[in-house]
Amino acid sequence: MNEVSGTETDAKRIYHLTTRAEWDEARAAGMYSRSTREKSFDEVGFIHGSLPSQLTEVAEFIYDDCDEELVVLVMDLDRLESAGLTVRFEDGGNGKFYPHIYAPVPCRLVDDVRPASFDEQGRFVFAE
Repeated sequence: MNEVSGTETDAKRIYHLTTRAEWDEARAAGMYSRSTREKSFDEVGFIHGSLPSQLTEVAEFIYDDCDEELVVLVMDLDRLESAGLTVRFEDGGNGKFYPHIYAPVPCRLVDDVRPASFDEQGRFVFAE
Protein backbone atom coordinates (compact mmCIF):
# COMPACT_ATOMS: atom_id res chain seq x y z
CA MET A 1 0.00 0.00 0.00
CA ASN A 2 1.25 3.50 -0.81
CA GLU A 3 1.29 6.43 1.59
CA VAL A 4 -2.10 7.17 3.09
CA SER A 5 -3.15 10.07 5.27
CA GLY A 6 -5.56 9.48 8.12
CA THR A 7 -5.85 6.78 10.72
CA GLU A 8 -5.39 3.10 10.03
CA THR A 9 -9.14 2.60 10.58
CA ASP A 10 -9.92 5.26 7.96
CA ALA A 11 -7.66 3.46 5.49
CA LYS A 12 -9.69 0.26 5.96
CA ARG A 13 -12.99 1.91 4.96
CA ILE A 14 -13.44 2.98 1.36
CA TYR A 15 -16.27 5.21 0.18
CA HIS A 16 -17.58 5.62 -3.35
CA LEU A 17 -20.17 8.24 -4.26
CA THR A 18 -22.68 7.44 -6.99
CA THR A 19 -26.28 8.04 -7.97
CA ARG A 20 -29.10 5.92 -6.60
CA ALA A 21 -29.99 4.99 -10.21
CA GLU A 22 -26.47 3.67 -10.93
CA TRP A 23 -26.48 1.68 -7.68
CA ASP A 24 -29.92 0.22 -8.47
CA GLU A 25 -28.65 -0.84 -11.92
CA ALA A 26 -25.61 -2.48 -10.32
CA ARG A 27 -27.73 -4.35 -7.80
CA ALA A 28 -29.88 -5.74 -10.60
CA ALA A 29 -26.72 -6.93 -12.39
CA GLY A 30 -24.94 -8.06 -9.21
CA MET A 31 -21.83 -6.02 -10.06
CA TYR A 32 -20.90 -2.34 -9.64
CA SER A 33 -18.80 -1.07 -12.55
CA ARG A 34 -18.94 2.74 -12.54
CA SER A 35 -15.60 4.48 -12.13
CA THR A 36 -16.83 7.97 -11.37
CA ARG A 37 -19.55 10.32 -12.52
CA GLU A 38 -20.48 9.56 -16.13
CA LYS A 39 -17.49 7.20 -16.58
CA SER A 40 -17.47 3.40 -16.54
CA PHE A 41 -14.82 1.06 -15.24
CA ASP A 42 -14.08 0.08 -18.85
CA GLU A 43 -13.39 3.72 -19.77
CA VAL A 44 -11.12 4.51 -16.82
CA GLY A 45 -9.67 1.15 -15.75
CA PHE A 46 -10.47 1.46 -12.04
CA ILE A 47 -13.19 2.60 -9.64
CA HIS A 48 -12.45 5.84 -7.82
CA GLY A 49 -12.72 5.62 -4.05
CA SER A 50 -12.24 7.97 -1.14
CA LEU A 51 -11.18 7.62 2.44
CA PRO A 52 -13.71 9.03 4.92
CA SER A 53 -11.58 12.17 5.32
CA GLN A 54 -11.58 12.73 1.52
CA LEU A 55 -15.22 12.15 0.63
CA THR A 56 -16.61 15.65 1.18
CA GLU A 57 -13.92 17.30 -0.96
CA VAL A 58 -14.42 14.77 -3.75
CA ALA A 59 -18.22 15.06 -3.62
CA GLU A 60 -18.15 18.86 -3.77
CA PHE A 61 -15.73 18.76 -6.71
CA ILE A 62 -17.40 16.03 -8.81
CA TYR A 63 -21.10 16.08 -7.89
CA ASP A 64 -21.79 19.69 -6.82
CA ASP A 65 -24.18 20.30 -9.75
CA CYS A 66 -25.86 16.89 -9.69
CA ASP A 67 -29.65 16.90 -9.27
CA GLU A 68 -29.97 13.12 -8.92
CA GLU A 69 -30.38 11.23 -5.67
CA LEU A 70 -26.91 10.30 -4.35
CA VAL A 71 -25.68 7.41 -2.24
CA VAL A 72 -22.36 6.52 -0.65
CA LEU A 73 -21.19 2.93 -1.06
CA VAL A 74 -19.22 1.78 1.98
CA MET A 75 -16.63 -0.96 1.45
CA ASP A 76 -13.98 -2.59 3.58
CA LEU A 77 -10.44 -2.73 2.17
CA ASP A 78 -9.72 -6.14 3.70
CA ARG A 79 -12.93 -7.67 2.29
CA LEU A 80 -12.17 -6.31 -1.19
CA GLU A 81 -8.63 -7.66 -1.14
CA SER A 82 -9.72 -11.00 0.36
CA ALA A 83 -12.08 -11.38 -2.60
CA GLY A 84 -9.13 -10.92 -4.97
CA LEU A 85 -9.69 -7.27 -5.92
CA THR A 86 -6.63 -5.05 -6.22
CA VAL A 87 -6.81 -1.74 -4.38
CA ARG A 88 -4.01 0.78 -4.82
CA PHE A 89 -3.64 4.11 -3.06
CA GLU A 90 -2.50 6.49 -5.79
CA ASP A 91 -1.81 10.19 -6.11
CA GLY A 92 -4.89 11.95 -7.46
CA GLY A 93 -2.74 14.69 -8.98
CA ASN A 94 -3.06 16.90 -5.92
CA GLY A 95 -0.55 15.17 -3.65
CA LYS A 96 -3.30 13.17 -1.89
CA PHE A 97 -3.54 9.40 -2.17
CA TYR A 98 -6.92 7.94 -3.06
CA PRO A 99 -8.01 4.28 -3.14
CA HIS A 100 -8.48 2.97 -6.68
CA ILE A 101 -10.21 -0.38 -7.09
CA TYR A 102 -8.88 -2.23 -10.14
CA ALA A 103 -11.94 -4.38 -10.85
CA PRO A 104 -15.70 -4.10 -10.89
CA VAL A 105 -17.06 -4.70 -7.38
CA PRO A 106 -19.52 -7.52 -6.68
CA CYS A 107 -22.46 -5.92 -4.88
CA ARG A 108 -22.12 -8.43 -2.03
CA LEU A 109 -18.86 -6.66 -1.09
CA VAL A 110 -20.62 -3.34 -0.48
CA ASP A 111 -21.17 -3.27 3.29
CA ASP A 112 -23.56 -0.33 3.43
CA VAL A 113 -25.33 2.17 1.19
CA ARG A 114 -25.95 5.56 2.79
CA PRO A 115 -28.03 8.44 1.45
CA ALA A 116 -26.15 11.62 0.57
CA SER A 117 -27.08 15.10 -0.59
CA PHE A 118 -26.11 18.76 -0.65
CA ASP A 119 -27.63 21.25 1.78
CA GLU A 120 -28.95 24.73 0.87
CA GLN A 121 -25.44 26.17 1.17
CA GLY A 122 -24.07 23.60 -1.27
CA ARG A 123 -22.24 21.57 1.39
CA PHE A 124 -22.12 17.81 1.08
CA VAL A 125 -23.89 15.88 3.84
CA PHE A 126 -24.37 12.18 4.56
CA ALA A 127 -24.79 9.89 7.54
CA GLU A 128 -21.35 8.59 8.56
